[in-house]
Amino acid sequence: MGTISTADFRNGIVVEMNNSLMELVEFQHVKPGKGGAFVRTKLKNVLTGRVLEKTFRSGERMEEVRLIEEKYQYLYNDGDIYHFMHNETFEQIGVGKDIIGDKKQWMKENMDIALLFNGSTPISISLPNIMELTVAVSDPGVQGDRAQGGTKPAEMETGVSIQVPLFINEGEVLKVDTRTGQYIERA
Repeated sequence: MGTISTADFRNGIVVEMNNSLMELVEFQHVKPGKGGAFVRTKLKNVLTGRVLEKTFRSGERMEEVRLIEEKYQYLYNDGDIYHFMHNETFEQIGVGKDIIGDKKQWMKENMDIALLFNGSTPISISLPNIMELTVAVSDPGVQGDRAQGGTKPAEMETGVSIQVPLFINEGEVLKVDTRTGQYIERA
């Protein structure tokens, strides 16, 4: 961690503000004809994803935070703790379900996941944007319902339920977007 000023701003840096980690998404230096210069910014909360617009006086200082992303393999969970293994050192780490959040519905055992660390403390996980999942439970499509391109619910192997086209059957492997929870195509 180090102190930076508004002159050091660049997209992607993470700063600590009000006990939250904020990533600089966009910034613009403004020099009005009258008065002091300022910097208009858009900041995204690293943990929640909420975007905040904030204006800083030129030369204002704040703490920069260095976040480290490392590849881990998801092993298993035992209730409130999810266990991961580092891909190179084979060191195992336990992460609480409060950090995993809603992303647990997409996690399969032995899949690779990126863990985001602030120092040695895990603060977030990052899943692949597109995953291949097997349909565990799905009602058969009714003949004649295909004219309008209808959909039906299907429960995937991880337990998450998504909308799929009527022609999809149990046991098929599908590509699913983990950001939106939408069916993309058959794998």
